[in-house]
Amino acid sequence: RGLIKLNTNENPAPPSPKVIRAIRSAADERLRRYPDPAARPLREALAKFHGCKPGNIIVGNGSDELLALATRAFAAPRQAGATTRRQIAKQTIQYFTPSYSLYPVLADIHGARRNEVKLPASFELPTNEVLQKSNWNFSAALSYITTPNAPSGRGYATSALAKLCAAQSGVTILDEAYVDFADENALPLPKRFPHVIVSRTFSKAYSLCFQRIGYFVGHPVLIGALDRMRDSYNVNGLGQAAALATLSDIGHYRKQFEHIVQLRTKTTGALEALGFEVLPSQANFIFARPTGITAAEWFQQLRERKILTRWFDAPKVRGWLRITIGTETEMRKFLSATRAIHRANRPA
Repeated sequence: RGLIKLNTNENPAPPSPKVIRAIRSAADERLRRYPDPAARPLREALAKFHGCKPGNIIVGNGSDELLALATRAFAAPRQAGATTRRQIAKQTIQYFTPSYSLYPVLADIHGARRNEVKLPASFELPTNEVLQKSNWNFSAALSYITTPNAPSGRGYATSALAKLCAAQSGVTILDEAYVDFADENALPLPKRFPHVIVSRTFSKAYSLCFQRIGYFVGHPVLIGALDRMRDSYNVNGLGQAAALATLSDIGHYRKQFEHIVQLRTKTTGALEALGFEVLPSQANFIFARPTGITAAEWFQQLRERKILTRWFDAPKVRGWLRITIGTETEMRKFLSATRAIHRANRPA
């Protein structure tokens, strides 16, 4: 109670009134019935929204469920007999680090080989030429690329992603959880490359974390393979109703996105004025490195003031703090607390 939560990258605003009404309307005698097992109305609405066909869409219980399905479907389980480079590649899941912490968990659960490729200190996307000199595997069965990157917030140009996808032979999933706050998106790429899937979620931008709705956009062959593996009735009915209402009220959310981006810019400038380093962000959070104090100390002293942020005790990111963009009031209190902490820790 009384906490300011700037640690989980949620939209600080509630769902639109239209979405709330849709959820309440759906909470009637239909609760005793099973929902549409294929989420057909939602898939049709998403296809119309993105300019594709329903066969290009699969909906899941959050995008996490679909990431797990993809791991099962496209990365073969580990076999002791795999010795050649080709055999190993067929069993490999790869991703950049730092990145979404679920990827290694999924690899381990499904017995796949992990190939972790370190991002440079700038957290920018390496070129194909740089990757050829690294441990990146262009033949890996499954590659996850978070764009914009988390936890750094770095946006990756669609043209750069296209070059990487063109060189990749295995399934490549572009995880766009934060794309609604970015200048570019990768949705054109599944149309160009049949091995590419774009992952989206209603959680981060559309205030539906509680409902757990995510979806993939990709070639019908890949989508069909995932659809055959999913559980029946995997998407709850209230979530389907909420997502449908969200798509019909998209203008409401775009105003929120603009406001969050403005606050992101304002907060970045305020921290830089203190001498902090803030990476360019294309997400609803910023990644900042303090001066005169460690990130761990900054995190703890904010916590003592009931302001929650995210600090990662891991190489390369240990010196940084991830801060979700909250409401104007929350960000004002965050900056006020940070200024006080900075003053108290300045050298005499």
